[in-house]
Amino acid sequence: MHLTLHLTDRCNLACRYCYARHGTADMSFETAVAAIEKCAQGPNCGIIFFGGEPLLRQALIWRIMDWCETRPPQRFHYKVTTNGTLLDDAFLDEALERGLHVALSHDGAREAHDAFRVWPDGGGTCAAVDDALARLLRKRPYSPVLMTVNPEMAGRFAEGVRELQAKGVQYLIVSMNFAGPWTDAALRTLEKEFRKLADWHEENYRKERKFYFSPFDKRIASRVFPERSNSCQLGKRQISVGPDGRLFPCVQFAGRDEYAIGTAETGIDETRREEIYRRNERDKPECADCALERRCHNKCGCLNLQTTGSLDRISPVLCEYERLVFPIADRLAERLYQTRNAMFLHRHYNPAFPVLSFLEDLGAS
Repeated sequence: MHLTLHLTDRCNLACRYCYARHGTADMSFETAVAAIEKCAQGPNCGIIFFGGEPLLRQALIWRIMDWCETRPPQRFHYKVTTNGTLLDDAFLDEALERGLHVALSHDGAREAHDAFRVWPDGGGTCAAVDDALARLLRKRPYSPVLMTVNPEMAGRFAEGVRELQAKGVQYLIVSMNFAGPWTDAALRTLEKEFRKLADWHEENYRKERKFYFSPFDKRIASRVFPERSNSCQLGKRQISVGPDGRLFPCVQFAGRDEYAIGTAETGIDETRREEIYRRNERDKPECADCALERRCHNKCGCLNLQTTGSLDRISPVLCEYERLVFPIADRLAERLYQTRNAMFLHRHYNPAFPVLSFLEDLGAS
């Protein structure tokens, strides 16, 4: 179970594709504590600090973590997702000492990043985020980086991924801005970029360069373990808490009254949560005859809400994207499997890979 705390609606940037409804609301310590008491279920719980920009509320982050550590035997693990512009050595040192993991947003090539991730005056933020990325990776080399691809910059995608690798990134989670103006031409450009990246990622495996690339590695995992569900478990794997304490089934639902499932004071409305969960889990008619139905993201509630405004419909762009990327990822997997690439087999067929890889890296450091 993960609990995402939207510590503030405020943000110091004005990213042009951001889905968040920025305002001035801030979460209180009392609201955070009430939400954790009511919603943090089980012996282990993840606490994710989110925004807006959560580093605008650094003091609150530490105060919440201090309180959580007074609640044994329940154990917590922590992550913050940040735009990086407020990330300094003092925060990183304390995060390292306290066990707070940091995920940073960076959109790759400077032109692609600066076209959308901007200051309120419209200036690009890439230089500031590059500095933050270097600072973060010096202290935590395996920190995840979150990259968003926009249709206007699809032709810079492969370049941006390679640049992030050159900067030291080893764990890259890529999201498409499906709400953007995707055209047939932009999708064809994206397909060419993915083909370039398939060759690049095959080289990573052959040269035993550790790099997790979500568009390929996540889809390869769905091929190796087809029995695993593609369900997003909306409202069950994680709960989002708005600054005012209202509860929502995931991050992109925050602030949408029609999807509220309780409050920090009263707890989860189980009837409402189950209703939204079952609505999202229903098979989509347009997916009935698709061979990818059990592997793709057609049941991601956030994606469907963002692109169609409803849990009941799938974006045609999402369908085109999945049909584009799955064959490329599958062919990559076939090539690596046929050559019995050791790192590929180790990563995708050995359940102990994450632990063994971590120990190997410790020994090399």
